Amino acid sequence: MNSKKCFRECSNHGEATLNMGPGTYSIPLKLFQQNRNRLVERLKARNVQNGSVVLLEGGDDVPFYDTDTTYLFRQESYFMWAFGITEPGCFGAIEVDTGIAHIFIPKFPQEYEVWMGKILKKEEWSKKYVIQNVHYIDDMLDVLCTLNPSTILTLKGINTDSKFCAKEASFEGIKKFSVNNTILFNEIADLRVFKTDLEIEVLKYVIEISSAAHRHVMRTVTVGKTEYQCESVFLHYCYEVGGCRHVSYTCICGTGHNASILHYGHAGAPNASIIKEGEMCLFDMGANYFGYASDITCSYPVNGKFTNDQKMIYNAVLNANLAVLKSAKPGVSWTDLHIIANISLLEDLRKGGLIKGDIQEMLKAGVAAIFQPHGLGHFLGLDVHDVGGYLPGNPPRPSHIPGVDKLRTARILEERMVLTIEPGCYFIDHLMDKAVTDAHLSKYFDAAIFNRFRGFGGVRIEDDVLVTKDGAVNLTRVPRTVEEIENWMAGKDDDKYQECR
Repeated sequence: MNSKKCFRECSNHGEATLNMGPGTYSIPLKLFQQNRNRLVERLKARNVQNGSVVLLEGGDDVPFYDTDTTYLFRQESYFMWAFGITEPGCFGAIEVDTGIAHIFIPKFPQEYEVWMGKILKKEEWSKKYVIQNVHYIDDMLDVLCTLNPSTILTLKGINTDSKFCAKEASFEGIKKFSVNNTILFNEIADLRVFKTDLEIEVLKYVIEISSAAHRHVMRTVTVGKTEYQCESVFLHYCYEVGGCRHVSYTCICGTGHNASILHYGHAGAPNASIIKEGEMCLFDMGANYFGYASDITCSYPVNGKFTNDQKMIYNAVLNANLAVLKSAKPGVSWTDLHIIANISLLEDLRKGGLIKGDIQEMLKAGVAAIFQPHGLGHFLGLDVHDVGGYLPGNPPRPSHIPGVDKLRTARILEERMVLTIEPGCYFIDHLMDKAVTDAHLSKYFDAAIFNRFRGFGGVRIEDDVLVTKDGAVNLTRVPRTVEEIENWMAGKDDDKYQECR
């Protein structure tokens, strides 16, 4: 299937959409109308007081320290989910009784046009976003007074991944109204966990673009390049081919020992090492399209041929990935899936001679966390670590097994969830030291074989999956088996992946 042709066919001719031009996916604005309707239905089901109005505040331009330059803007995710507005400095309101939406936009001075282009009139905003009621922010107090809400519902809550608080809407005069900031957060966060058909189509698009970009990088990586040159290939492909101006997180392009650093690529280690012969690459990169995220990790030898040790570690991780993919379906606990991945990994590492002993004993002792100190994966949506992991009424963060306490959610799988499955196996020096010196752990390790892997780096295999009534569907399309990777990097199997061009 020619992906780009498919994306063009998915365009909604004659319907208001968000897109980045010819050949890119057109997101129908009704996606955001559906989300507002879902929110209204949920609030009514929770017996929210009649006459209530939801008020959300969008993101603002963020200045680059004390300069007049700003960071590249990306809309605040809750606001994007409800309104689909890409400009900064806006507010949005939803009347819960009727579902009627209002947006409040900045009123710019005439000289704005000199620097920033045409100032859109209110009716042009209305047409662009298919929202009839458009007002200036300067008039927000008067408009809300006219609506006379019994309660204004604002968003306030803690993101369980970042520990940061969501941005609560505020404006001069809000104290004139009755405000409730305890209801909205949990309801929208939970709704965001379950994707609509329209949201799933956007996610399929950005995941396919990212998959194709990863495949492209696999054929351009060579000894002597820097890691950031591989990063640049990915970024260029996603933007040029897919219209993805943003990535969902800082790209991780670790080679050799750097592949054992889970969040490599940060300012102190900016993907700057020279790639050497015989090293493994661990490239974790995901494009972002109008806020919707992808998150894919590919691991492979730079020269396109696995050594026996590389093959053993890679297949151990792949088997763990496939065991989870096979077991994932509605009704299954995410915690149990993490343990399934750990057991599979330990079994293969025991076969390879790195560890010894009873699998269940090793699991309880924390041996798996020596190799994989992170959780199995996370929700995916308008954020790469999407919200809803530990909401009230869902299982709390588990802590009974080392490594399991790092899970970003412990929920029971349900249809329409989108998650990453990303088991890994890393050789991290200080954890290796702990393994061979800790009396409770050392008995499970064959030190001679285990220490042979110092400097190896790591392997992670990360797929983006959709939970359906029949099980998990893998939306990622990259070579995964040793044979598939070696063939692809050798320039074979073009017919398996019709790349976007």
